Amino acid sequence: MRGRLGRECVYVPSCRFGLFVALRHWCPPGGRVLMSPVNDDVIFFVVLAAGLRPVQAPLNPLDASIDVDAVPDELWGSLSAVLTTNLYGNPDDAPRLRAKCDALRIPLLEDGAHAIGSEVGGRPVGSWGDASVFSLSKHVGAKAGGFLSCADPGLREALEKTCEDLLLPGRLTAELAYTVRPYAEAAVRGLRLRRAAWAAMRMLGLMEREEIRMPLRAEDLGRAVGAAPDLTASDSWVRVDLHDYRLRSGGLRLSRIGRKLDHLDEVLAACRAGTERLLSTRWARPGPGRAGEMGEASGAGVGGAGGSGARPAVAQPLFRVPLFVADRDAAIAALARRGIVVGYLYDPPLDDYAGAGFTDLSPDPDGARWFARHALPVDPLRARQVIDVLEESGARPAEAPGGLEPTRG
Repeated sequence: MRGRLGRECVYVPSCRFGLFVALRHWCPPGGRVLMSPVNDDVIFFVVLAAGLRPVQAPLNPLDASIDVDAVPDELWGSLSAVLTTNLYGNPDDAPRLRAKCDALRIPLLEDGAHAIGSEVGGRPVGSWGDASVFSLSKHVGAKAGGFLSCADPGLREALEKTCEDLLLPGRLTAELAYTVRPYAEAAVRGLRLRRAAWAAMRMLGLMEREEIRMPLRAEDLGRAVGAAPDLTASDSWVRVDLHDYRLRSGGLRLSRIGRKLDHLDEVLAACRAGTERLLSTRWARPGPGRAGEMGEASGAGVGGAGGSGARPAVAQPLFRVPLFVADRDAAIAALARRGIVVGYLYDPPLDDYAGAGFTDLSPDPDGARWFARHALPVDPLRARQVIDVLEESGARPAEAPGGLEPTRG
C-alpha cells in the first residue's frame, strides 16, 4: 500500500478503527466534519464517537459524490475537516476538495474503503488527503484488516502509538472463528442453505440489522455522544457487522490477509472489466433528461473520475456498480431468486435517518435522496448474471431526477 499510494501506511484491524484514529488526530474536539449522507451508518457513528459533529453535504445524484459548488460559503467557513466517501469506488472530487481545504487550512480525510483501485486527477484515491483509510474486506476480500495512510511521514510513529493505545487484545476464539469462516460459507453456498444460515445467525445475534439502517436508539446515542470522544461508549453502534474491528490481529488472520492482498491486481482487473460491461447497459444512467446532462457537464458520473475534468480512458475498478432501476425492490427480489444478494444500500440518507439532533442537515438533500432510493449497487464480478436477471425480469431504468439543478464544475 505504501508503494501504491506513495505515502506511509499503518496497518489497522479495520477501516472504521483507522478512521477513528484519523479523526481524533486531525480534528479538534467538537469540530464539524463535512461528509456524505449516502454512507454506511457505522461511519456516521465513528464521527460521533470521535466527539465531532457530522455535517451532511449536497451530492451529485449520479454517483453520490460531494457537490463542491453546492456547499454554501458560510458552511465551508464553519468546518473543521472534510471526509470523502468515494462511494462504491466512484471518486469524490478530491482535487477541488484539496484546494478548498488548503484555502481553509483544514484537513481533508479520504475514506477509500470502496476505492482501493480508483483514481482521480491522475492520482490514486487516498493520495490527496492529509490522511486516508482503506478496507481489506472489500476488493481484497480478506474480511478483516485495513490501512491508515498519512501525507506526512513524520506522523507514522505517533499514529502507530495511538493505534496501540486503542487496540484491544486479540482473542483465540476470534482467530479460530475467522479461520473457519470461509469454509463454513463455502459449505452454505454449496448446500444452498443461505436462508437457514441467515436464520441461525439471527438467533445467535450475529446479524444485527433487520433493515438497511441499524436502529438509532436516540436516547442511548445521546448518552454516548455526551461521553465522546470515547470509542467504548459508542461500541454497540460502531461494532455492527464487525465485532473484531479493534482487536489485535493474530498470525492466522495476517497470513490470510497477506495472501489475499497478493491477488489484488487480478481482482481489480476483473472489477474493471465487469464495471465496463455494466456501464454499457441501459440501467447505468437514468432516462433522458437533466440527469444525463449533469453527468456530461460534471465529467464525473458513474464510473467516472470525479472532478478530473474528463472521463478516464478505462472504467474505474468499482467495488459495486450503481445501476438505476425504477423498482429497486423488485430488482433485488429477482436477483435474490438467482442467489445474488444486493448489499451496501444506504437508504435513507443519514440526515433523514438521524435528524437534526445528531447531525447538521444537508443544505440541498434532493440529490442524496434520489440516489439512495434508486441506486442498485451490484457486484461487477457478477456482471453477466446480473444483466441476465435484469433482462429476464423486465427491470425498467429509473427516470431522470427532476427539479435538480445541473451539477456545476
